Amino acid sequence: MRTNWALLLAAISPLALAAAAPPPTFSAERLSAVDKTLSSDAFEGRGPATPAEQKTVAYIIQQMQAAGLAPGGAIVGGKRQWTQEVPLLRSEIVGQPQLAMTIGGTAMPLTQGSEIAVRAPLDGAKQVDLAKAPLVFVGYGVTAPERQWNDFKGVDLHGKIAVVLVNDPDFETGEGAFGGKAMTYYGRWTYKYEEAARQGAAGVLIVHETAPAAYGWATVKNSNTNPQFDIVRADPKAAHAPLEAWIQRDLAVKLFQAAGLDFDAEKRAAQRQDFKPVPLKATLDAHYAADVGVIRSHNILGRVAGTTHPDETLLYTAHWDHLGIGAPDARGDRIYNGAIDNGTGISALIELGRAFAHAPKPDRSVVFMAVTAEEKGLLGSEYYAANPVYPLGRTVADINMDALSVSGAAHDFTISGSAKLGLLDDLVAAGKPLGLAFTPDPDPAAGHFYRSDHFSFAKRGVPAVSVESGRDLVEGGKARGNALAQTYVRDHYHQPSDEWHADWNWQGVTQTLTLVYDVGQKLVTSREWPNWSADSEFRAARTTSAGDRP
Repeated sequence: MRTNWALLLAAISPLALAAAAPPPTFSAERLSAVDKTLSSDAFEGRGPATPAEQKTVAYIIQQMQAAGLAPGGAIVGGKRQWTQEVPLLRSEIVGQPQLAMTIGGTAMPLTQGSEIAVRAPLDGAKQVDLAKAPLVFVGYGVTAPERQWNDFKGVDLHGKIAVVLVNDPDFETGEGAFGGKAMTYYGRWTYKYEEAARQGAAGVLIVHETAPAAYGWATVKNSNTNPQFDIVRADPKAAHAPLEAWIQRDLAVKLFQAAGLDFDAEKRAAQRQDFKPVPLKATLDAHYAADVGVIRSHNILGRVAGTTHPDETLLYTAHWDHLGIGAPDARGDRIYNGAIDNGTGISALIELGRAFAHAPKPDRSVVFMAVTAEEKGLLGSEYYAANPVYPLGRTVADINMDALSVSGAAHDFTISGSAKLGLLDDLVAAGKPLGLAFTPDPDPAAGHFYRSDHFSFAKRGVPAVSVESGRDLVEGGKARGNALAQTYVRDHYHQPSDEWHADWNWQGVTQTLTLVYDVGQKLVTSREWPNWSADSEFRAARTTSAGDRP
């Protein structure tokens, strides 16, 4: 059923916004007001395909209209819309899953969200029934021929559960075939699920440890025990095993002890190329049903059309979704408001759109896209990149904004993860007159490059970065900046306490907006086509798509 956005827009009282100031002046008051609204309980955590989505989409469209943007989405009936429809597979466990392990001959019931966090099945099945499935430790669960690495070494995983470690084999030592501390895609949980499915496993258990995962168990529990989503695939079983889950480290230690093994010693063994899979003296029973269906979510696109090269597009992105309503925290709060993640990014996206809409018309077009289902695995951006409204070969770049800092002005800026591309050179050059030095990602082991929407574009060759405020704060320096960032990840990230506060300092966000606006103006008033470095894994795709340009 097609949503009547006009009726929904009319039902929402307009937010009182000040008249747009000439760019590049950005209003902390407007930024705060938009974030306050989007992260209020009234928006119920902005879950995709919920009643809150309709309210969220209508509100963002309203704000884009007020900012002076034109619709930039799909063309329907000869008229460009504000949205791009995104079909998603949705799966939710019905009731409490029945889970148990038999470890060394002793049965041990498992509680969802406590020792284990089981995801709703995404292989298309509506029922999971595993009985006494043997567990096998397969190290980091990596097959990387170009690095002469294979953790599976011919083991038959059909009917068995793979137990894998999170991150890369290099994480502990900082040295090895995977480039040291900086996480590769092989270290991401998404890859480990995919590879286990390719190996024919009946299931996969990722062992959670806070340092290599880069977040605590609360984040794992909250992200995995609610409804799960995926893009609609022709063969979902090729990408997903029947059971996908995380387990606590303490449970993993018990599994290894029952097999006469030391967990830490086996982890060290898994960091070597000669590692071989290790059968564990344990089995898993898992029984649960799932409510599975296809739902329709939406990306939201506003646009400033170019004058001389309107078919060439600079893209700015930020995700509008969060975790919706989920398990209660210690206070009984069940609404995951997502004020920083990513109310800040959407506020910034709208404010940036206002600046471009009131500036002299650009040569190239500029599109501001609020994407859905980032929290479900970058699905909104993945769908767009697979079904682009504007050809990727003629997309100049993607600049993404996700979870910006509200801790005040900084002396620096950074990007998520490590990337070698001309777009970063442009950002560094634009930062100098603003007094903003570039600081590489302070935690490359966390794999941030693969955890935000720019990655969906990067892997298809589009130069893409996710720009972040720096941590070298004007008030308090790096010590305060790092401490605040660590507190957020520990106490608020993917938790109901990620809520808006009136005393936030938006100067860091306005700095970031000035930076990305200046770079954007350079790109849309020139013939520059940024590219990846010669040794980047994304350069070949960019080279191939160059033939799409005029």
